[in-house]
Amino acid sequence: MGQPVRDYLLTLCVTAAVTYLLTGPVRKFAIAVGAMPAIRARDVHREPTPRLGGIAMFGGLCAGLIVADHLYNLKSVFELSNEPRALLSGAALIWLIGVLDDKFEIDALIKLGGQMIAAAVMVIQGLTILWLPIPGVGTVALTQWQGTLLTVALVVITINAVNFVDGLDGLAAGMVCIASAAFFLYAYRLWMGYGIEAAAPATLFAAILMGMCLGFLPHNMHPARIFMGDSGSMLIGLVLAAGAISITGQVDPDLMKLFEGSEREATHALLPVFIPLVLPLTIIAIPAADLVLAIVRRTWNGQSPFAADRGHLHHRLLEIGHSHSRAVLIMYFWSALIAFGAVGYSVHSASSWIVFVIIAASAVGLILLLMPRFTPRAPHWANRFVPPRYRRHAAEQASSPSYEEKPALVASGAQQGSADAQMGEEAAERAPVAVGVSGVNGATAIGARSRFPDRRSVDSSR
Repeated sequence: MGQPVRDYLLTLCVTAAVTYLLTGPVRKFAIAVGAMPAIRARDVHREPTPRLGGIAMFGGLCAGLIVADHLYNLKSVFELSNEPRALLSGAALIWLIGVLDDKFEIDALIKLGGQMIAAAVMVIQGLTILWLPIPGVGTVALTQWQGTLLTVALVVITINAVNFVDGLDGLAAGMVCIASAAFFLYAYRLWMGYGIEAAAPATLFAAILMGMCLGFLPHNMHPARIFMGDSGSMLIGLVLAAGAISITGQVDPDLMKLFEGSEREATHALLPVFIPLVLPLTIIAIPAADLVLAIVRRTWNGQSPFAADRGHLHHRLLEIGHSHSRAVLIMYFWSALIAFGAVGYSVHSASSWIVFVIIAASAVGLILLLMPRFTPRAPHWANRFVPPRYRRHAAEQASSPSYEEKPALVASGAQQGSADAQMGEEAAERAPVAVGVSGVNGATAIGARSRFPDRRSVDSSR
């Protein structure tokens, strides 16, 4: 089989393009059907924003699978394995549940039951964990019930972890994209480096997942024009879990010849086997830590552990002075550090320089956390290369003094502007937002000339 890098790249690009092109019409559809809930007290965004972005992401998933089925280097994945069909069946079910939740806000127990049923559908079609690598023991075969329970648990945990981290514009999609990129590198190396064909489905799932996230991110970055909703967060969580299950439970570690040599060499060689179990933790680690801290905080304050508040990690980043985009980038940094650090350590586990690089990168991340007031400025000549929302207007450039003439005034004005912006954000959070007002979220679809006017107050129920 030839090198399938180009086929994977084509699949990724088609998935991203279809997701990107579908998101605009899906946004208008979400506004038309009223899938635009009122702002809650704990929400970060200040304007009503439509959901149902998962519809476009599911369309990208289907397009990626169809294209891969017709490519020379990837069609064998569909011929030799039933895992792509299992993924599509489970994804369709979890996506349908998410769409209903985005529109009607169904009960949490019903969603949990739907997640378990979607995982069971994949298990029935063969996407399940068959064995586990145990340090010092080797490969341990699981019974049918053990494999089913472990598979369902992994799917449910991953889905809810992704759903839990979806608290800022572009946060969940970006973190899942980073984790899937690291997962793709690992799975591709396992397939082409060790010649294990069973790793091909997981590699395909990772490429498609990257395309889904990359196609949706331009619409979801701050200020977001549409949210993925539960239809999107549960979908990408299931795809991420499916890749981990495929490469962990279907690939036999004995094929990698890792248990030869001394005990120390076997221990180092075993690291690539456990990477599929570690990489989903790059998504789960941050929200899991946030969840534990939330339970401790609410219990300490005499509240219910399930009471909603504004004490989550992304809320903390905003409170100490970080902007919305900067808080998201900080979360991206830590996700990339964990994901690519784990993959790099699995490749060069005997090299100590990997550990020093991770420590140095962690120090850089801590420094970034301690500088919330630092705001980098793009030079004037780069104005044409940045997105329109981040460009300096001509009137602003003409009215502001140059750096050569008044550098001290520029520095003091930047600090004053940052303080005024923070005060404005706090005031805006306390101010009521009316739906149906022109200019909401920069969208003409719900402005004064909207074909779907909605003049109900924020507190009205949908």
